[in-house]
Amino acid sequence: MARGWTASASAEVDAVPRVAPAAPSGPDAARTRRLWILGGLCALLVLVAFALRPIPQDPAYHNFADQRTMLGIPNALNVLSNLPFLVVGAWGLVFLARDRSGGASPRFLASSERWPYWVLFMGVGLTALGSAYYHWQPSNETLFWDRLPMTIAFMALLSSVIGERISLAAGRWLLLPLLAVGVLSTLYWHVGEQRGAGDLRPYAVVQFGTLVIVPLIVCLFPARYTGTADLFGVLGWYALAKAFETFDHQTFHAIGISGHTLKHLASAAGAWWILRMIERRRPVTPPS
Repeated sequence: MARGWTASASAEVDAVPRVAPAAPSGPDAARTRRLWILGGLCALLVLVAFALRPIPQDPAYHNFADQRTMLGIPNALNVLSNLPFLVVGAWGLVFLARDRSGGASPRFLASSERWPYWVLFMGVGLTALGSAYYHWQPSNETLFWDRLPMTIAFMALLSSVIGERISLAAGRWLLLPLLAVGVLSTLYWHVGEQRGAGDLRPYAVVQFGTLVIVPLIVCLFPARYTGTADLFGVLGWYALAKAFETFDHQTFHAIGISGHTLKHLASAAGAWWILRMIERRRPVTPPS
């Protein structure tokens, strides 16, 4: 009797139509689409970069317009113009320490949101040392120490934007992997140059990919804090820095200060703009 009842119940259960899980709809579906767009662009950037032939370091890169020695310092203005990086890096670290010691802060709703900024301002400060070392005696060997801390700052910025726009947990857990990618991209180029086969493609993906991905995230995902316009200000300063770098010699002949010197100042201004952003920002009030 029990066996017959079990068989009958099983048949009834099997007869019940199976309903497929509902596909994401509304805000969840839109968020999923945005994540696919972001992931597709990241994959496209990598594919395009590695579809190109390896890119070695151009030896002419070290031939800067302003090679004047002052006070016994070779390439003096290119060396000394790194001082603002040290100032901004130290200023940023002091601000973070004071903000943390002050208890609850509207600038950071979660304490882990400070982590990328600790790394970012350390990278900015170390850029002063690495870049000054490189410009004292420009070569591929010393250029490694210029680029290494810059990749740290780039990856920390990307981690912060992911955490504040997409997912706090994702930003926190991606910080170390992103830093590893940045460091390895520089090491890959450096070791390759030592072996006569330098390749800047991974480094280019880290640097220029960040400049593409950050504004895309800003456009696709809602803000957690005010100050979105400041992020575009940071990108504007960096674009200006790259323009100065490109027209190094022309700028020097026009105004007596090299484009590369001005590049350092514009880049440091961009780092300061990040500090300005987090000093002034407040949480975005969720819509009612």
